[in-house]
Amino acid sequence: MTNLIGSRPAATIDEVAAVAGVSRSTVSRVVNGSTAVSPEALASVRRAIEDLGYVPNRAARSLATRQTHAIALVVPEDTTRFFGDPFFASIVSGINARMSESDSVLNLFIASDDPGDKTTRYLLGGNVDGAIIVSHHTSDTYIDRIADSVPVVFGGRPVRERGTDYYVDVDNRDGGRVATEHLLARGARRIATITGPPDMPAGLDRLDGFRDALAVVGLEPHAIEDGGFTDEGGAAAMRRILAAGPAPDAIFVASDLMARGAMSVLSGAGLRVPDDIAIVGFDDSPVATGVVPALTTMRQPSRTQGEVMAHVLLERLAGRPAERITIMQTELIIRDSA
Repeated sequence: MTNLIGSRPAATIDEVAAVAGVSRSTVSRVVNGSTAVSPEALASVRRAIEDLGYVPNRAARSLATRQTHAIALVVPEDTTRFFGDPFFASIVSGINARMSESDSVLNLFIASDDPGDKTTRYLLGGNVDGAIIVSHHTSDTYIDRIADSVPVVFGGRPVRERGTDYYVDVDNRDGGRVATEHLLARGARRIATITGPPDMPAGLDRLDGFRDALAVVGLEPHAIEDGGFTDEGGAAAMRRILAAGPAPDAIFVASDLMARGAMSVLSGAGLRVPDDIAIVGFDDSPVATGVVPALTTMRQPSRTQGEVMAHVLLERLAGRPAERITIMQTELIIRDSA
């Protein structure tokens, strides 16, 4: 006898509904695991699914394409920084907004390193279709192995940029330049900066923009201190600047969190912002309006950046053309601190 099962057209959800004597939506609820179905309807639908050999569309696509419909968001930071920095909340919000329009789900991996290669092994084991990687450092070599094995979109220029890398960044260098030019336009001449980590492109690019603006008017930096993109780091950097000699008359601080830390130290030292020292931050996160005086800062479109990163990766996974490099502009938001 000839076996015709293999040549039979795949059953549809409408056929399951007809055989089970229920509505299409009832079948959908059963397939998706909903409990809002009567025991009788549940039994009828399950019998129809078995008799017809019905495979839900998503599972069928996964079997046919070997796709998992899962995307990894990899953040090579410790949990304290991830949950303490509003930048990440904004990025994740944007990524999730775009992902919600697709069939894919988002898996979050927070790891400042990868002991035992657990994260790497999981991501390379066929458990995700691709990855979005944000806030990477020079020391994060495991990121390279991930990028060599699954489609990746970087948030920010990769530390070891290759001609095949896809990334979405903001113009950090131009942002640093504009922030410093604003301080110069106020008449400041002893201008210091508190930078991000020297092993991160964003920190280096903002520092370069700061130097560019000073070079145009023939000035040297009054001081340069690394604040590590944290509140505590900004405070420590500010203490080092004050201890080193005459106080600056202005500071470009490369993140709002660091600016908040710096402002707390200035307040404790009896120095007024902006009367004694003007300050410009970077991000325009909720921190900027939560300090007194309100922080003048460079706005970066973090949520939009997240949306675009997710869009680029989804387009790549669908086999459609996608922009390899996207650079977004920053905007000076003037408030009370400078």
